[in-house]
Amino acid sequence: MLESYPKDLGGIDRDKLAECIAACFECAQVCTACADACLSEDTVADLTKCIRTNLDCADICATTGRALSRHTGYDANLTRAFLEACATACQACGDECTQHAEMHEHCRICAEACRRCEEACRALVGAL
Repeated sequence: MLESYPKDLGGIDRDKLAECIAACFECAQVCTACADACLSEDTVADLTKCIRTNLDCADICATTGRALSRHTGYDANLTRAFLEACATACQACGDECTQHAEMHEHCRICAEACRRCEEACRALVGAL
């Protein structure tokens, strides 16, 4: 889709942008699935913070992915704020899921997706 946009993207690195959009949507899906898997665990009461962090991260990643997909009227300051919020949410979720990764495979997978998304967001901020 980025290639079909009729105007200039405002100097944004297309590859980093595409990577970040994909990472955001992947992370949103993985976090949603991890929260659902946590709800199915016998120790669900011990995973309350993880579930909340998963759902917050999923919402922020999905919103960031959608915002990054829109280019008309581009505002670098707003884009930077989205990316920084997303990186922060991914860091928090990755840290929380890492605490449960040895016991729950879904948390290990989620922590990895969060780290990838955090890195993609920070790389794109650096390219703005």
